[in-house]
Amino acid sequence: MKLQATIELWQKGKWCIAKIPELDFIAQGLTVEEAKANLNEVVKIQFAEMKEMGTLDDYLSECGYVMKDDTAVPENEMIGFEKKLVQVA
Repeated sequence: MKLQATIELWQKGKWCIAKIPELDFIAQGLTVEEAKANLNEVVKIQFAEMKEMGTLDDYLSECGYVMKDDTAVPENEMIGFEKKLVQVA
C-alpha cells in the first residue's frame, strides 16, 4: 500500500521534526533525512498494528483518505501555506 501525504518539517533546537498532519503522526531525528526515515518507520509500524486489529480502513477514512487502487489519497489537498505576522491586539 502507498500513502499520499504532506510532510511538515520543523527545526526545534538540534532536532528536526517530521509530521504528517493528516494522520497526526510525528517523528524526530538529528537531520531532516533521519527525521523523515523515522516518520516512515512510525507509519509502517502504526499501519501494521492497525491492519492486524482490523482498524486501518476506518482510521484512514476518519483522517479523510480514500483508496485508489493500492494508494491511500487524501480527499482534500493542501494548496499552500503562508508564514505571516498577524496583528491580534
